[in-house]
Amino acid sequence: MIVVADTTPINYLILIEEIDVLPKLYGRVIIPRAVSEELMRSRAPVKVQEWMKQPPDWLEVLSPTVVVDAKLAKLDAGERDAIALAEELSADQLIVDELLGRREAERRSLPVIGTIGVLREAAEMGLLHLRSAFERLQQTSFHVSPAIFASLLNDLS
Repeated sequence: MIVVADTTPINYLILIEEIDVLPKLYGRVIIPRAVSEELMRSRAPVKVQEWMKQPPDWLEVLSPTVVVDAKLAKLDAGERDAIALAEELSADQLIVDELLGRREAERRSLPVIGTIGVLREAAEMGLLHLRSAFERLQQTSFHVSPAIFASLLNDLS
């Protein structure tokens, strides 16, 4: 399975200490170099920067080899390169949260999942306790409607 991830999902999974669900769900995960750089920026949380200093073997950093088309210019570098790389590799899954990035990926018929979806899949496989993961996620700067959290928790009950 080929899975490409953008910055935000990696960032939040590290912050809530659930990053290890990725290899359990998908095996290897690929991030573009632009995502790696975003995760290492000085404004990234220290916990994320520290994790990125010694990334695990299951995380691979690649850059797209094709020229990124102009339709991706409205996105930030991480989203742009994640979408381009997912297209180039015919990825089975693209993990991205930002609405513009998700819409562009869907327009390109790329299979998309976000942080919430990853957590839900992990919970369904018994890899984490969803309520606890959501509570930790709500303590970060992650933005999602409380109604969405409630709905997902009700679906799993």
